[in-house]
Amino acid sequence: MHSIETYLIISSLLFSLGVYAILTRKNAVAILMGIELILNSCNLNFIAFNHFNGNSLLEGQVISIFVIVLAAAEAAVALAIVINLFKMIGTVNIDEANQLKG
Repeated sequence: MHSIETYLIISSLLFSLGVYAILTRKNAVAILMGIELILNSCNLNFIAFNHFNGNSLLEGQVISIFVIVLAAAEAAVALAIVINLFKMIGTVNIDEANQLKG
């Protein structure tokens, strides 16, 4: 059986990779993947703390499911924005999309 520190280390690595992806990538899809990594690291924390705390049986799982649903909605809206961006300027590079014109 693993300790909570193991889960927290893995979660911090996922969070760090997500922040690195957001800060260094110029592709909008890669930035969305970084956001997903950050949300998954939060989910891992919720599940780990729920497992090792043991006060409520489903508290961490319910919050994690809510975060997964929220991430799916965020991905759908963001991908629609990326598709429209590609239609308008022909690329998903965020440096080239510096104006919001209709």
